[in-house]
Amino acid sequence: MKVIFLDIDGVINSNFWLESHQQEISDGTLIDKEKIELVAKIVNKTEATLVMHSGWRFWFDNTMKPIRKEAQNLINLLLDSGLSIYAMTPDLTTEEIRKTKMFSKVKASEIFLWLEQNPNVDKWIVLDDIDLHNDDLAIRQVRTNAEVGITEKDVDRAIEMLL
Repeated sequence: MKVIFLDIDGVINSNFWLESHQQEISDGTLIDKEKIELVAKIVNKTEATLVMHSGWRFWFDNTMKPIRKEAQNLINLLLDSGLSIYAMTPDLTTEEIRKTKMFSKVKASEIFLWLEQNPNVDKWIVLDDIDLHNDDLAIRQVRTNAEVGITEKDVDRAIEMLL
């Protein structure tokens, strides 16, 4: 099994998108469909599975059912591109981490715990825009630029890493 650990902010939406689409931010419909198509390109080429490791996972209940309109919109847009979220990484955050949104402090540990719980994974990568403070993870990370989100170059690198 191949896995893509998917972050949302800075990958399938970006600061550029945020600045130019203020209405979408306020009404909870903010996701760049073109970026989802780029993720779909990776999935279609590699047959990888998506595992969410984004702060967005707190917008789902423990059965992965959306509990906020932003999460439902994300699921709908993924489905439109033939994608779905297979699972989510476990939550190792503390109240302090959630309050300060310093998820990077635990994201690597959450990914490694998920991998430990799912030993059938052959290859995996991480799509994220931030430094996850772990050298073993860094060699498997396609680090996107938060200003623009995922690019064709990132897609090529991801595919190469998963094939």
